[in-house]
Amino acid sequence: MNNKADVNDSKIKYKVVYRKIKYPRLEFKTGELLLVMPLGRDHEKLIEKHKDWIHEKQSLIKNTLKEAKNKKLELKRTNQDFEEIAYGSVDIFSKELGVKVNKVYFRRMNSKWGSCSSNKNLTLNTDLKFLPRKLIEYVIFHEISHLRERRHSKRFWDLISMRYKNYSKNEKDLFAYWFLLQQRQL
Repeated sequence: MNNKADVNDSKIKYKVVYRKIKYPRLEFKTGELLLVMPLGRDHEKLIEKHKDWIHEKQSLIKNTLKEAKNKKLELKRTNQDFEEIAYGSVDIFSKELGVKVNKVYFRRMNSKWGSCSSNKNLTLNTDLKFLPRKLIEYVIFHEISHLRERRHSKRFWDLISMRYKNYSKNEKDLFAYWFLLQQRQL
């Protein structure tokens, strides 16, 4: 169901999905607000309760979409080229961080660029292939760093900043590329 809500003097489009879940959640994975609601719950109260957060997130996404227009996707990179970059980066970064990665998997992921399991397996989103090499390497370093520090704590970000002083710029660029790829797949 598609709806519109007034949030801080602006109209925001949103979609509501009802599922057998205990707690509601708000998502902006594709750039549009999605409310995932427990069966029988009123979604309008949720919007009212979180209207400031919704407005802030919507503004961030709007600005990010403007920035994304200046980004270029690496459309000529092959899967083999991407995997070579990935395996090479895993070798370099695991040695640098003094950790061992068990296996590397490649698969399409709907909500993140990568993950690192407690079994020391690294999973990389195949859409990384379309990003600049420096961002692929950043994501791999970020995920391998989780073998030293599991959570996104201050110690984790201190570890990231040892190699990537301006990691927040990379995070912002990843956000822009995420929405650029989402728009391309619509």
